[in-house]
Parts: sequence; C-alpha cells; structure tokens
Amino acid sequence: MLGRRFTGGDTMKAYVITTGAVFALLTLAHLLRIIVEGPHLAKDPVWVLITVAAAALCLWAWRLVRLSKGPNS
Repeated sequence: MLGRRFTGGDTMKAYVITTGAVFALLTLAHLLRIIVEGPHLAKDPVWVLITVAAAALCLWAWRLVRLSKGPNS
C-alpha cells in the first residue's frame, strides 16, 4: 500500500457487489412470495414495478462488476 494512491476503486466495487446482492435477494423474495401466495400479487402494478426495478438494479450492478474486471482488478 505504500506509494500507492488510493482511488476508492475497491471500496466502490464492494459497494456495487453489496447493493447488487441486496437487490437480488429482494427480487428473489418477491418471486418466492408470488409462488407461495399465488399469482394475485403479479396483478398488482406497484408490486410488479418494484420487482422489475429490483431485478434491473441487480442486473445493472452485476454488469458494472463484470465490466470493471480489468488488468488492475
């Protein structure tokens, strides 16, 4: 670490991984709840919006982490 400038890259990568995992768990919980409670939840537009948004944010985080893998990662 001596002589190396801190850019925050590792901290940001950990943050993106953590938030991606949280959104993945939220999406999984929503899908499991639809399976357990029945498809009536899938007809609620707010429920669907939250589920799709969480899934999109999870995929976005996964994509950012995947694209950040370079020679210095």
